[in-house]
Amino acid sequence: MTSNHCLQVGQLAPDFSATAVLDQEFKDISLSQYRGKYVVLFFYPLDFTFVCPTEITAFSDRYSDFSSKNTEVLAVSVDSKYSHLAWIQTPRNEGGIGDIAYPLIADLKKEICSSYNVLNEDGEADRGLFIINPQGVIMHSTINKAPVGRNVDETLRVLQAYQYVESHPNEVCPANWTPGDKTMMEDPEGSKEYFSTL
Repeated sequence: MTSNHCLQVGQLAPDFSATAVLDQEFKDISLSQYRGKYVVLFFYPLDFTFVCPTEITAFSDRYSDFSSKNTEVLAVSVDSKYSHLAWIQTPRNEGGIGDIAYPLIADLKKEICSSYNVLNEDGEADRGLFIINPQGVIMHSTINKAPVGRNVDETLRVLQAYQYVESHPNEVCPANWTPGDKTMMEDPEGSKEYFSTL
């Protein structure tokens, strides 16, 4: 059921138009409307499950950390817009997610999941996450199987690293870099200088 093309970092992110639920309303959105911003696009298996709400709410609770960095968060599953709405309208302590700060996109025809190569043999999305730059290019991707949720802090760290190197084109971010840490010049001399300070 998965598509046979290979989606790679450095490629343009496949565009899509779909209906999303935001502020308890149905809204038509497309990926291309976010050009000029970074986008964290993530897929999850199904509404009304167990790991999924922990991720959805974790990203929502940290939404301002992303939006303050010119970044939109978008979540996609193969559920209908009606399922998304019902899930949002159900309080967190009753198995729902409550109001969410970003759009939940309905991919009932499974076209978006297929184009990002995250549709699995059960007809659900694996936990794919893509960081897309303002030009629409995929800079980062991870895919988890369903039982393990993702780390919002790590997503934010990787986003900030790409934003840093975009604004400092001669520098690169070494392992475990976080904002404020030392970077490295992308040449033999610069790397020697970096390692000499460790």
